[in-house]
Order: sequence, then structure tokens, then C-alpha cells
Amino acid sequence: MFEALALPAINRLLRANSWALESLRAHAHKTALFVCPPFALKMTVLETGELAAANAEANPDATISATPGVLLRLAARDESAWNAADVAGDVQFASAIDQVRRNLEWDYEEDLSRVFGDVAAHRLASAARELDRWGRESVLSVGRALTEYATHESPVLANPRAIDEFNADIDALRDDVERLEKRLDLLARRGR
Repeated sequence: MFEALALPAINRLLRANSWALESLRAHAHKTALFVCPPFALKMTVLETGELAAANAEANPDATISATPGVLLRLAARDESAWNAADVAGDVQFASAIDQVRRNLEWDYEEDLSRVFGDVAAHRLASAARELDRWGRESVLSVGRALTEYATHESPVLANPRAIDEFNADIDALRDDVERLEKRLDLLARRGR
């Protein structure tokens, strides 16, 4: 059931990015299983590079399992999220899927223009880009504020300069102890 909703949209994106079809065409007749509870999506690569719902009995060549949180991170283009997904089976096939996922571009303004017209689509797309920019800047700003609070206001984290000073003090103490040990050893030898 989920395949009937997802595959037409995915194939539309693939057709808009012909390089992606070429990349997947090399893996024709292979089946991939994506598992993100409570959903599972099993699809087979066609000779054209497009995707079709896989036969229920087909064994997947590659299985990619992720939590909903990892899926959201992937959608947000967090490159480290792919490392959190469990990949089993044909590694080259899974790598090709990841390469397509990372580089797939959606011209949503073009799709919106078919529904709302060019002017409205341009305004909606501009608003979406501005909202995305604002969201990214807000996350960075909040991160900087939390870091500053944790290092200066409520010293939960150490200031990098303080860490360097502490390390220098430890090195100096170690050197002083070594010199003292050598002097004590020298005094002990003289006393014999």
C-alpha cells in the first residue's frame, strides 16, 4: 500500500534527474527494502532505472533500516545520518541508492507552478527558501548561545583556553616531579 503512494513521487524525481536513472539502471532487477517502523518499502529497479513495487516474496538484495529520527535527519540533508542507518546486503547497490539520495534535486517551484501558476509558485518557493534559511540560522544561533552559556555563565563545559592552561600546568608539574626524582636519586647515591 505504501509503495502505491511513494513510488510515483520517487519516479517523478528520478525522471527529472536523468543521471539518477543512469545510476540505478546499472542495478536493474535488484530489490531494495527500506524499513522505518512502522513502514516498510520494498522496490525493484527496472531496466529504465525507475522503481516498481517488488514482489512480496522477493528477497531484498539490500536492506536499509532506519529509525524515524534518522529518516528526518536524512531528509534534512544531514550527511552523518546515513552512518546511523543499518545497511545489509549488496553494499554497492546500497551505495548507489545513497548517492542518488544525496544528490537528487527536486525543482519544487516548477511543480508548484503547475498547480498554482508561475507567480504564486515563485512566491511560495521564495517563502520556503527564506524559512529554510531562517531555520538554519536559528539552529546555529541557539547552538552558539547554548555553548556560550555552558562555558561562561554556568561552567558545565570548559573554556578551550582554560583547558590549554590546565594542560600546560600539568606538563610543568610533571617536569618538576621528574627533576625532583632525579635530584633525590642523585642525593641518595651520594649518601651511600
